[in-house]
Amino acid sequence: MNFSGSIYEFSKELKLLIGAFIIVLSIGFFSGLLFVEETSSANPNGIEEQYLGNEADEDAPVMKFKKSEQEMLTLVHNHILSMSIIFFLVGLILNTCQFNKKLKLFLMIEPFVSVVLTFGGLYLLWTGMLWTKYIVMFSGILMTVTYTISIGIILFQLTRTKTIKP
Repeated sequence: MNFSGSIYEFSKELKLLIGAFIIVLSIGFFSGLLFVEETSSANPNGIEEQYLGNEADEDAPVMKFKKSEQEMLTLVHNHILSMSIIFFLVGLILNTCQFNKKLKLFLMIEPFVSVVLTFGGLYLLWTGMLWTKYIVMFSGILMTVTYTISIGIILFQLTRTKTIKP
């Protein structure tokens, strides 16, 4: 069954449903990024401090403590499960869009790799593998970029009625 390019054929009601879903999902996704910025300053050292604490730094403006194993397992578990569902649904919708097949495949699969690298990397950082903070940073950025491009394509094609040739 081929659904590629079928977004143009969806009913107005289905397009509105998908559009509302993507917009609300994006509000949640991007507000999560604001939380990351607030808690870790969105830089490798801030990420390390968020999970390993900063008790040794007497001049730290906010005291942070190393997360417990239960906190880390809960964070990794919740994020991998929820984000895999998010990217599965976005990927299904993206598959109905019409554009370059290789780019589409990349945008559909890459977020799953980034989810594992980001949250697996956080767990490895917590265990003491400090270099993984750079992998977490890079994969988190890549995940955000691919999500943003994907929703941009979806929202653009939802507003079109005429099929565009790839």
